[in-house]
Amino acid sequence: MTLLSGSEGPMAAAGWGREHTRKGFFTDTSICIGCKACEVACKEWNQNPADGEMKILGSSYDNTGALGANTWRHVAFVEQGRERIEEARESGRKLVSLGMPGIGPKSTQRGALPAGDLSGTDRTPPDTPEFRWLMSSDVCKHCTYAGCLDVCPTGALFRSEHGSVVVQQDICNGCGTCVGACPFGVIERRDDGTISPKESRDERFDQDVKEMGTAHKCTLCYDRLVDGEQPACSATCPTTSIKFGDRESMVAEAKERVRELHARGMTEARLYGANPNDGVGGTGSVFLLLDEPEVYGLPPDPQVPTKYLPQMFARAGIAAVGMAVTAALAFAGGRR
Repeated sequence: MTLLSGSEGPMAAAGWGREHTRKGFFTDTSICIGCKACEVACKEWNQNPADGEMKILGSSYDNTGALGANTWRHVAFVEQGRERIEEARESGRKLVSLGMPGIGPKSTQRGALPAGDLSGTDRTPPDTPEFRWLMSSDVCKHCTYAGCLDVCPTGALFRSEHGSVVVQQDICNGCGTCVGACPFGVIERRDDGTISPKESRDERFDQDVKEMGTAHKCTLCYDRLVDGEQPACSATCPTTSIKFGDRESMVAEAKERVRELHARGMTEARLYGANPNDGVGGTGSVFLLLDEPEVYGLPPDPQVPTKYLPQMFARAGIAAVGMAVTAALAFAGGRR
């Protein structure tokens, strides 16, 4: 499907031995509290400059807005009311056919316990269908079929032994080809604020912005992985919303978590990035979502741009042969 991916997995296709296992994240948005500890830990460990003036955006209770060259972890805040919650649950029911779970005896008084034997009582924590916040810590997906990796003309991006996609700034020439090749809009070139000026640029200019003009994104904390440590964001998350480990184990845990939520009646729970047959061959960062991907700013059907290169080259070759044959016939006919 792409230049550096095969049936044995992205590491094997990139030349790494079988002793390595693919690592990845499982981000459970159902238990994210929006504390942004992962954002802070990521910036501190990777020494990334500040992004913005630390002011709350007008669109939400967020101050970074999106992933970028300086923000490799971004926590989204999405406010939802009763109507949207019901729509999310209905769309989830269309994905899977589930029977509705049983509920315990009803009480006439709010908060009162049912009388008699409580062994069969549903102990699921109460839901708040009138209002909720969806919070999700977004990050680079480290795709199985990585478009950014395929199109890089200098070899600045490489597939690590852990399955992650890493940028080498000392090789990157800042061409930006990878920026357009990412279907998630994750990778970006770093600037000092002149390309995307903010309201107040003084503090931004005072920063020591390193490696300007080169592409930056999450590396899965590659420098920590080689020392046997987990990424800074997952190590810091206080609710274990961000989990890290072997990707197969993460996917299995994510599927079990979805089954658990479905059994509690939360039919809106679904996985993102766990399907190996999607347009990027599955992602190293798997997410449990409580609504459709678009609500979180994620594409519903991401496609790696290099997917159709073989067909494009084949059609171009056929067209070239056809033109050559036509020219030859025209030349032969003219000589008569």
